[in-house]
Amino acid sequence: MQTMPGPHDLADGVGRFQREVFPAKAELFAHLAEVHRPSTLFIGCSDARVVPELITQSEPGELFVVRTAGNLVPAHAPGADGVAASIEYAVAVLGVTGIVVCGHSACGAMTALAEGTDLSGAASVAGWLRHADASVARTAGGAGPERVSALVRENVRAQLANLATHPSVARAQAAGTLTLHGWVYDIRSGGVTEVGPTTGA
Repeated sequence: MQTMPGPHDLADGVGRFQREVFPAKAELFAHLAEVHRPSTLFIGCSDARVVPELITQSEPGELFVVRTAGNLVPAHAPGADGVAASIEYAVAVLGVTGIVVCGHSACGAMTALAEGTDLSGAASVAGWLRHADASVARTAGGAGPERVSALVRENVRAQLANLATHPSVARAQAAGTLTLHGWVYDIRSGGVTEVGPTTGA
């Protein structure tokens, strides 16, 4: 059985990065020390099995990444919000030309919602997952793995709709400088499926 890395293993990884990886990309990192111009905002789940740079084979500096439990994007609302601030910074300041919302198979957040898991001992998690209420409502009636898969897909669509409520996103879309994409990543196969917005949304 393979053991998971502990803090000392992370330090070993940093050492390997500094000895082996960084020197091979020293010119890139010298450029990145002065320039930050990612082309895409990637909004994915916090799940450790979903690694945006690995899935997309992106170099450092190409993706601006926001990771949240369940790849949830709250609709725009007044007040301070770390997710909204990151979206606005990526779109209005960095000028990304694409946003990807990426859900994934076996998502713990979507599984908990599909199965009605008791989250009374995790009040912050339960509160956060309220951002998926519309997705849950649209997939009511199913059961088992099929419902989880349907909920993962519907949740991506719902988060695309939430994204469009952010003023910076709406302005860039109106100007034709920004496109939104929904993806579902399958952990077992490595497949990525495009998920379009809900019809009429």
